[in-house]
Amino acid sequence: RAGRRKTSPSAFLYFKIKTRSHLNLTLLVDFDRHVIKAKVELTVEALEDRFSALTLDTKDLKVISVSANGQSARFSLGPKHSFKGTPLDITLPFELSRGQHVIVEVTYETSPSASALQWLTPEQTAGKKQPYLFSQCQAHHCRSMVPCQDSPSIKHSYYAQVSVPKDLVAVMSAVRDGQEADPQDNNRIIYRFRQPVPMPSYLIAIVVGALESREIGPRSRVWSEKEFVDKAAFEFSETETMLKTAEGLAGPYVWGQYDILVLPPSFPYGGMENPCLTFATPTLSPSGCSLCQVIAHEISHSWTGNLVSNKTWEHFWLNEGHTVYLERMIGRSLEGEAFRQFKAIGGWKDLQDSVNTFGANNPLTNLIPRLQDVNPDEAFSSVPYEKGFALLYHLEELMGGPEVFMGFVKSYIQMFAYSSVTSEDWKSYLFTYFKDKVDVLNKVDWNAWMFTPGMPPVKYDTTLADACIALSQRWIKAKDQDLSSFQDHDVKVLSSHQLIEFLSLLLHEDPLPLTHVKKMQEVYDLNAFMNSEIRFRWLRLCVRCRWEEAVPMALKMATEQGRMKFTRPLFRYPTSLTQNLVTAMHPVTAALVAKDLKVDASQTSSL
Repeated sequence: RAGRRKTSPSAFLYFKIKTRSHLNLTLLVDFDRHVIKAKVELTVEALEDRFSALTLDTKDLKVISVSANGQSARFSLGPKHSFKGTPLDITLPFELSRGQHVIVEVTYETSPSASALQWLTPEQTAGKKQPYLFSQCQAHHCRSMVPCQDSPSIKHSYYAQVSVPKDLVAVMSAVRDGQEADPQDNNRIIYRFRQPVPMPSYLIAIVVGALESREIGPRSRVWSEKEFVDKAAFEFSETETMLKTAEGLAGPYVWGQYDILVLPPSFPYGGMENPCLTFATPTLSPSGCSLCQVIAHEISHSWTGNLVSNKTWEHFWLNEGHTVYLERMIGRSLEGEAFRQFKAIGGWKDLQDSVNTFGANNPLTNLIPRLQDVNPDEAFSSVPYEKGFALLYHLEELMGGPEVFMGFVKSYIQMFAYSSVTSEDWKSYLFTYFKDKVDVLNKVDWNAWMFTPGMPPVKYDTTLADACIALSQRWIKAKDQDLSSFQDHDVKVLSSHQLIEFLSLLLHEDPLPLTHVKKMQEVYDLNAFMNSEIRFRWLRLCVRCRWEEAVPMALKMATEQGRMKFTRPLFRYPTSLTQNLVTAMHPVTAALVAKDLKVDASQTSSL
């Protein structure tokens, strides 16, 4: 639907399309120029009579032409905003009456520096022979790939055809719908995709590379370069079990296919919940918790985030808090309640880290932050994940326990499926669902939970954490003469989850003496651990105490993969590590690392 254009230059939304719209995408991927030549058709419905103008979000796009129902339309690009991009103002060649539809077609080309796209040279891939392209549109980067209303409040179904060199394979966040030789160029092939389930623009995703796939379940395949695909198929073999567990908790999986794509190391996140095609980072390890936790999280997004979405990024906790809650309920079903409590304690530490980094009084640590004129990328942290989970856990205890509260979460998903909601929508439904316990809900300090910065008041069961606490305290209190008391058995009796917790506890204290850290390596041989979550915390521990021998290993980890969770904290330490920057960072990671180091983002392009 389209109404009068908003005049505020700071607004993310420039006009209104009907809440469920459809996009037709025609894309040609040009690896030589690092651009996508494209055409998009958007269906728009007028919300008022005499409607004749609309505005789309764009960023660094070269707009070639615009038409409406096949007739040429006038267009102009407005002033450029630092991170919101440039509004594309379109004047229709006719007026619409209320309720009438128009198909607006925009022919355009992306920029080589499009923030949604990362182009890799063959040398940056595992195979070393073919180039690679992947996208990351969350939170507001789709506009650099597709002119659209780039807001989670609007949901689109889409159809796409993608032309790529014939030696490469394209996949998207949609169901594969066939392929054929490109009639315009016999050296290219066209892949077709359809996504019938409406979803926000930030979930549109594309990957092009020398990809292969393996079946890992009745509705799942894993995709990767051939060098990793068989290993990935083994690692993700339990995907169907997790899907069925999630369905038992949250209701039917509506997206049809659930595939996983293992990306190159420069991907900036642990995973991304693109419908039909979860993006996973190669830093996941089958020997530890990372793999199951991340996949459980991304599977959970199929209900909370993708099916029910936050209406604006201020309400991001609705996506992530509920997803962490569902992820940990999956863990509870598979591993027991003590495991869920243990993961909650680990999340609490992550939340404390974020609050410490931002500052306890920083409004970005509010559950619902004010993001006007704030780049959502810069607000990214564990706060919406873990503070959101903490609120839901607190309500679970008040309302009658996990089974009772999971009943509410399932009902909330059913109530708001295929739509986008605010925290007020969620809260209103909470009071409706628990209408017999409104007196209890009225006693919750909602203002403190939602609009107050810092840590929330909540406690978790520490049963599995007690061994981690005891070992960390031994190291903290040890004198040099006590170091001989530590044995490799100390960590052999810990699970990988507990080892991560042990290292996390040490990171929350003052730096250990260098003698202690060297002894820890001698006894536990932590340098040999390849689990990324363990290695990340161990290297932080080493760099904090200024062990120069660890700096090359930390630099290698910070630069060979691009997960912001790992890269940014490693670069924050004032050592020789910060004298080297990044060769092939994703644009989002590069910009945030540059901000952390207070340097120009362009300096992250070369060592």
